[in-house]
Amino acid sequence: MLSKRRLSTSEDKESLTEDASKARKQPHSKKTKKSHVHNEVEENDSVFVKLLKTSGITLKTGESQNQLAVDQIVFQKKLFQTLRKHPSYPKIVEEFVSGLESYIEDQDSFRNCLLSCERLQDEEASMGTSYCKSLIKLLLGIDILQPAIIKILFEKLPEFLFKNVNSDGLSMPRLIINQLKWLDRVVDSKDLTTKIMQLISIAPVYLQHDFVTSLPEILGDSQHADVGNELSDLLTENTLLTVPILDVLSSLRLEPKLLTKVRQLVMGKLSSVMLDDLPMSVKFILHSITATDALEVISELREKLDLQHFFLPSLLQASQSKLKNKGQTSFSGNQENSGQDCVTLLFDVIKSAVRYEKIISEAWIKAIENTTSVSEHKILDLAMLFIIYSTNTQTKKYIERVLRNKIRSGCFEEQLLQGTFYIHYLVLKDVCPSLLSLAQSLLHSLDQSIIVFGSLLYKYAFNFFDTYCQQEVIGALVTHVFSGNEAEVDTALDVLLELLVLNPSAMRLNAVFVKGILDYLDNMSPQQIRKLFYILSTLAFSKQHEASSHIQDDMHLVIRKQLSSTMFKYKLVGIIGAVTMAGIIAADRSRSSSLTPGRGDLSSEQCTQVTSLLQLVHSCSEQSPQASALYYDEFANLIQGRKLAPKVLEWAGQTIFNDFQDAFVVDICVVPEGDYPFPVKALYGLEDYDSCDGIAINLLPLLFSQDFVKDGGRLTSQESDQKLVSPLCLAPYFRLLRLCVDRQHNGNLEEIDGLLDCPIFLTDLEPGERLESMSVKERSFICSLIFLTLNWFREVVNAFCRQMLPEMKVKVLTRLKHIVELQQLLEKHLAVTPDYVPPLANFDLETSEVTSHTSTAVSAKIRIQGNLGGRKRKADGSKTSSPDPLSKEDNSECDPAPSDRSQLEKEFRGKEEKTSVSLQNYHAFFRELDLEVFSILHCGLVAKFILDTEMHTEATEVVQLQPPELLFLLEDLAQKLENMLTPSVTRRFPFLKSKGNRHIGFAHLHQRSASEIAHCVVQLLSPMCNHLENIHNYFQCLTAKNHGVVDGPGIKGQEYHIMSSCYQRLLQILHGLFACQSFHYLQNFHLSIPSFQCALYLIRLLMVILEKSTAPTQNKGKIASLARQFLCRVWPSGEKEKSSIPNDQLQALLSIYLEHTDGVLKAIEEIAGVGVPELINSPKEASSSTFPTLTRHTFVIFFRVMMAELEKTVKGLQAGTAADSEQIHEEKLLYWNMAVRDFSILINLIKVFDSRPVLHVCLKYGRLFVEAFLKQCMPLLDFSFRKHREDVLSLLETFQLNTRLLHHLCGHSKIHQDTKLTKHVPLLKKTLELLVCRVKAMLILNNCREAFWLGNLKNRDLQGEEIISQNSQESTADESEDDTSSQVSKSKGTEDGEEDEASNGEKERESDESDDDSD
Repeated sequence: MLSKRRLSTSEDKESLTEDASKARKQPHSKKTKKSHVHNEVEENDSVFVKLLKTSGITLKTGESQNQLAVDQIVFQKKLFQTLRKHPSYPKIVEEFVSGLESYIEDQDSFRNCLLSCERLQDEEASMGTSYCKSLIKLLLGIDILQPAIIKILFEKLPEFLFKNVNSDGLSMPRLIINQLKWLDRVVDSKDLTTKIMQLISIAPVYLQHDFVTSLPEILGDSQHADVGNELSDLLTENTLLTVPILDVLSSLRLEPKLLTKVRQLVMGKLSSVMLDDLPMSVKFILHSITATDALEVISELREKLDLQHFFLPSLLQASQSKLKNKGQTSFSGNQENSGQDCVTLLFDVIKSAVRYEKIISEAWIKAIENTTSVSEHKILDLAMLFIIYSTNTQTKKYIERVLRNKIRSGCFEEQLLQGTFYIHYLVLKDVCPSLLSLAQSLLHSLDQSIIVFGSLLYKYAFNFFDTYCQQEVIGALVTHVFSGNEAEVDTALDVLLELLVLNPSAMRLNAVFVKGILDYLDNMSPQQIRKLFYILSTLAFSKQHEASSHIQDDMHLVIRKQLSSTMFKYKLVGIIGAVTMAGIIAADRSRSSSLTPGRGDLSSEQCTQVTSLLQLVHSCSEQSPQASALYYDEFANLIQGRKLAPKVLEWAGQTIFNDFQDAFVVDICVVPEGDYPFPVKALYGLEDYDSCDGIAINLLPLLFSQDFVKDGGRLTSQESDQKLVSPLCLAPYFRLLRLCVDRQHNGNLEEIDGLLDCPIFLTDLEPGERLESMSVKERSFICSLIFLTLNWFREVVNAFCRQMLPEMKVKVLTRLKHIVELQQLLEKHLAVTPDYVPPLANFDLETSEVTSHTSTAVSAKIRIQGNLGGRKRKADGSKTSSPDPLSKEDNSECDPAPSDRSQLEKEFRGKEEKTSVSLQNYHAFFRELDLEVFSILHCGLVAKFILDTEMHTEATEVVQLQPPELLFLLEDLAQKLENMLTPSVTRRFPFLKSKGNRHIGFAHLHQRSASEIAHCVVQLLSPMCNHLENIHNYFQCLTAKNHGVVDGPGIKGQEYHIMSSCYQRLLQILHGLFACQSFHYLQNFHLSIPSFQCALYLIRLLMVILEKSTAPTQNKGKIASLARQFLCRVWPSGEKEKSSIPNDQLQALLSIYLEHTDGVLKAIEEIAGVGVPELINSPKEASSSTFPTLTRHTFVIFFRVMMAELEKTVKGLQAGTAADSEQIHEEKLLYWNMAVRDFSILINLIKVFDSRPVLHVCLKYGRLFVEAFLKQCMPLLDFSFRKHREDVLSLLETFQLNTRLLHHLCGHSKIHQDTKLTKHVPLLKKTLELLVCRVKAMLILNNCREAFWLGNLKNRDLQGEEIISQNSQESTADESEDDTSSQVSKSKGTEDGEEDEASNGEKERESDESDDDSD
């Protein structure tokens, strides 16, 4: 072997480096056998080489690894002992280090020293090759060598900082730093920290990142604080190192102050940080949170973190387009992908934090909950609630409660939810199952706003997520339909309708799930059946391809099956389904639509299909008057709601026109003759018919024929030859006729205007003296006659209310007057006919409301003799030639007998028997008025010209809307608004009550949306305000005439009550509409308010306007002042009840007053300290002179509202901190003194008013007040005691008396064993026990422990009498009672205190509090 010389000369070093460089550049296959120079063992006489060889390491040249012959620990021990025991120690250490320094001057040798050694071992020692440390790392493990070697490494390292990576891919700076990681011991850690931080400051950025991240693996715990300080300073200087620095700081053990400092620094930069650095920044903030500052940090983080600013509008558009294409396209460019990846990574960080750190999830929810302003809520809030909901099952109920409250308050609206899905849809997609679970929970709510929010979750989940999630959404919605809950079914079908419009192609893919609902139609309402068949028909006929043919077949099967049924509830499904499907097929295709198969007119095949389907429905329903009427109504709704093809409309118009004439219209000159119970007369005609050219409605004969068949009468051969229909179909058929004519002639009803003024064949309806002598059957006949006449007039008014000619307006007003007159007659007849059940007027009843009885159902259609004859008004052309036979007998089950109609009718009977007759109870038996009818409110004075025979004006008659007609219209409009615009939570019906009652009589109204109805009523604001001003003037004049006397002349008159009712209805309508009139305009009406109900509606209306007011504070005070005036006013007494003020309305007005007044405590003190003593000193039936609405009957309402508002007020008062100014402390202390004084006044009232409701209120709100005192007042007393000692003592003494009375109330409840009262006792006693402990803690905090002492307590009742025995039935042998009392006294002895209860093994201790202090 050739012996190598020492590599001390530069020539040799350069030669070796050059050779090594050449060797690395050659292929691997040619390096196996090279010159010995590159693979030989390093042999020279240096101390460094010799000692290493002696200790077990052989140095190799070139690229070969240094060889370790012994175990690493053995090597370190040998070398250490060799150096330590060497005769020239410690000089030998310097020589060894010098030799190392000389050796590593060669780059290849240095690299070999940094790379791991090769372990030489016997084959039997190990089957695998164990990892060995590098030579440098082994030497660093020797304490006497470590400082010098670290110094050498840091001197060598700068040589490589700015050099490129070697060809072998190794980075020398990284190799050097790796030697310092995970050392067993660092001799001089401070020096090492200084060196590495200096290195970081000069290194290039890409190495700075590695050096910083290596710090936790290099430094010891003792240096964490110093490094943390330096890194925090570096963080402010170099933003490029944000991620590695925060990563390292998260791994270091730092002091809380330093951690808070860094967190605040990071938080300050959060709004300007790069998106790539955001996940690490948020991770550091979340990991640095402690339980004490969690809410504060999360609240600040929530404000700073706004991801909307990281997305450009173009990205949003790209995301939307991607979603619409169901993921088939991708974002263009790496920037978008990078941004989405960073956001995804950020939410992964947040998910991990909220999943494993309970304090973070709870603090985040609390931060959102504490945000009150609508504008302060962000998209991130919703996203976080959804994420926490999906990751933490324990907080689901809490999140649902927060969501519901935010939705109710209007903080979470559709726009915010939409933005959340637009920006974070990729994040939300991962929690899709949780979102659907949340939506399902929200749909179970009673609040309409919450239900709408849940439906929006379904809607956006369907639009933004993939096919799998869409299928899950449809499945969830179908499940809601199967639930049977009316609100859920309605909402689910509405969402399906929306999805059908927004994404029809995706809906077609899931049509098979929707089709499954056809098997569960029994419990669905008619309106729900319409929606379902509209959805299925649209899916089935929107595209002419094979995929939808199975839906068409199934729908046809279901419709034919239901139509053939003899039970009405099934036939109803068939009628609605068939008409709805016909409407989709016959839709006018002249206008382009995404849901129609093409453009152009209806084909002959489609037209035939529609007409055949409608004829099938007609033939299947003609045996049942109720089914026929339902068909006419459904067909009319179809014509009114959708534009049909001209061919179908022409066919329907001709058929309907002729059939209506044949069925109901006769010549006026041919008076029907027969064995009628009453003389037949043509009444209510608006024209004088001198000839036989007029027509009349043949009502009484039709009704008599129907009743004749029911009684088993036989028809003559002449009667059986003529077809008669039931009078039940008169109004529905006319509605169908006029809508058809209206569509065909663009609103011109000239073709049928004769029906407006034609008379009706009736009899004298005025009861007179013969009413009492009539039989029950005759009375029922007259009532039915009036009902049918009323419904005819209502449909006539519906038809002609929009006609603009003055003559037509006069006739409509006259018909309106006839309706009011007939209603008055009807009330008289119903009063003496208690068991009467009216004929149906609304036929789309719920299936549960119509019961079928096979033994009593009889068809209403019969045949009678003869020909109606006479000269009728003919249509253009002959009668329809299509046969329409009717069977002579009808044993179908479709028409229940009057005695078996429905549960609703039974309710009506019960109400009639108990109270006087009110037509409000018969609302379901009147035809519905259209919204267009209320255009009559615009009518002022209308001139009617009376012409002579030569068509010259003979006289002029002026007609206007009178108060009775105005009241009739306003009552109907108020009912409509209440049904549609009032939140559903206030319209819920009790359990087991018929679910569809509120829809009966509003079928046409529910065809429109709430916004459409509101828009229609807004157009009526001007005339309604005119009427409001006229009524206001009326009452002003009446008040002036009576000189302000409440019960003056005219107050009890009918006109007064009608005007008062109009006043109330106008205010009710304006409130229901959320009118936007002027606050001051409506405020001026308060002087003329005639009733307490009107006053409440006015206040509520002003409150609605206050929400939109530009000066809410000023107007809020006006509302409080107005409410107080109403509370202090004497109201007229009612006629039928002791008080004219309903309890719920009084409670509402008093709550409004206390909520809006500036000084709640002063207002409560005025009522309790002035009004109540006046009541106590007044006679039994009298009231307070200051507050006339405060009587002994209404005291409990006043007491409940005052206690609730007092507790609410003190609960909202902030506790304050020691850092607050002295002035703030004094103000809060004064406020609490007033609150405790009010509480004392209210509590002591139970000594006078000790009824059960009053005591219940006292127990409930007394505990809540004590809890608020603990949370809000006691912290204030902690740091106010020393400076305001006397004030605090006075406050505690006053409160002590109140809590003692609460203790007496607990004893009273136990004695009387009243479960409603005793259920509040345990919680109240626990609260009083906490108060004892809290007062003691306050005294200890202020170095006044000696003032707290214990004494004996005696249980007493409300009157202060001692309770001798509790009458317990349990043995008291093992029980002992230890009554204690604590008192803060100035200079007094013992006093009785509060009772507290605590459990101690088998003993029960009752301790009571008495707050007293001795100087």
